[in-house]
Amino acid sequence: RSMIQAVRSSRSIPQKLSYGSLRLMSTYYTPAHEYCKVDGNIATIGITDFAQAALGDIVFVDLPEPGDDFEAKDSFGSVESVKAASDVYAPVSGKVTEINENLSDEPGLVNTSAESDAWFIKLEMSDESELDGLMNAEQYKEHCENESH
Repeated sequence: RSMIQAVRSSRSIPQKLSYGSLRLMSTYYTPAHEYCKVDGNIATIGITDFAQAALGDIVFVDLPEPGDDFEAKDSFGSVESVKAASDVYAPVSGKVTEINENLSDEPGLVNTSAESDAWFIKLEMSDESELDGLMNAEQYKEHCENESH
């Protein structure tokens, strides 16, 4: 009996994990080229590779303070390149839990690792349903293709 119970309980665990992980480590995108990597209720936010390529060499990144609150579509910082300065917008609402301190010393990291090591902020989301208004990877790719024509 205990073996059958163990098998039954082990079967239910992966089902729960797969259901719960539908949004686990999902990435969403905005039309303004911010990305939002979601793990649980934490969103890691930065600018996409497409955005950094359009901006050119990044020379400065301005970030908020941990604890700051933002509504979706609020500007939370800016990025400056040799070509232009651009505001960066929160894809979702929430409270900043962490900022990427490395960007103050190495803003060029955005050019080499835009969608990995060069994330800007981590935000504790206050309304997960806002993710429904963002694009998935396929939609974002199509958006970029249309924009570059």
